Amino acid sequence: MIRHIVFFSAADPNKVEDIRKGLMMLRDIPHSQHFEVGLNMQSDAISGAHVDVVVYAEFNDEAALSAYKADPIYQHCIARVRPLREMRIAADFRADIDS
Repeated sequence: MIRHIVFFSAADPNKVEDIRKGLMMLRDIPHSQHFEVGLNMQSDAISGAHVDVVVYAEFNDEAALSAYKADPIYQHCIARVRPLREMRIAADFRADIDS
């Protein structure tokens, strides 16, 4: 299992919902086992990083993650969201779901 987490901050605070809606396009890509987009609760008083929107997805393997990123919907999403965002940080890691 690969977990895929991506953090976004909006260049304009008034565009956070537009980013969320744009990222929701990704749910139509069939390669993930689980997919969600959420607004950050801004509850971390320690971190200096500002995160507005989080994408969380799970994939069976690297091939599924690669197929997800190769899907045309993924490219459309990038074209829609990139101009609205200030920061994007992605992390992919292997996870044993039974541990």
